[in-house]
Amino acid sequence: MNQRLSGRIAIITGGAKGIGLVTAHTFLQQGATVSIWDIDREGGNRAIQAWRSEGYRCSFHQVDTTKEAQIAEAADAVLAEFGSIDILINNAGITRDSSMKKMSLDQWNQVIDVNLTGVFLCTKVIAPLMTRSGWGRILNASSVVALYGNFGQTNYVAAKSGLIGMTKVWAREYGPKGITVNAVAPGFIDTDMITTIPQENLDQLLAHTPLKRIGRPEDIANAYAFLASEEASFITGVTLSVDGGLVV
Repeated sequence: MNQRLSGRIAIITGGAKGIGLVTAHTFLQQGATVSIWDIDREGGNRAIQAWRSEGYRCSFHQVDTTKEAQIAEAADAVLAEFGSIDILINNAGITRDSSMKKMSLDQWNQVIDVNLTGVFLCTKVIAPLMTRSGWGRILNASSVVALYGNFGQTNYVAAKSGLIGMTKVWAREYGPKGITVNAVAPGFIDTDMITTIPQENLDQLLAHTPLKRIGRPEDIANAYAFLASEEASFITGVTLSVDGGLVV
């Protein structure tokens, strides 16, 4: 496989399952050293053990990305073990769906805390470490629903829309430091999260998707790998839709 990420050290939040897990494996295959951060200790350790048995250089840290102290501790550990941090993929996210009429403040806060504040905190801790080397890639997981809205997802859409705005701000602030900042807006991807969508709704989505299929985690992982590479060195402040043409 293309070794476009050879020598790079990447942190991937939410890396113990779904898109994050596939992205971590893709990065390893393309030459990166990867540290996955997740609250799922069992899943994270299982992934790392499997990859190390294949000869890959990687680590797992149990991190709640809403806790700045945990982020700082894990970042220090990655620096101590691998020497630098080059790539941050802010992938961790949750859903707590409900119509606006029924949505509780707790549902709102949980999603905002993980999907928006967690990204702010990880970037606040790690971006200054990237500036030491004058090179970095920060990639934020937005969503296609941030671009057109979705019934029952006031909290999720607010967070994912906020990420697009933060991406643009950080691209301006960190560009002079040699760091690019971009977002990826996945469409509907074949992960555990999609199992909550009724089949009738999925059929409607497919009918409006020019490529006539649900996305694969690999589709998102490959977009991240490109944006993290030297090939994307003149791309910053962009939100890349990877949705099969759903919003065309």
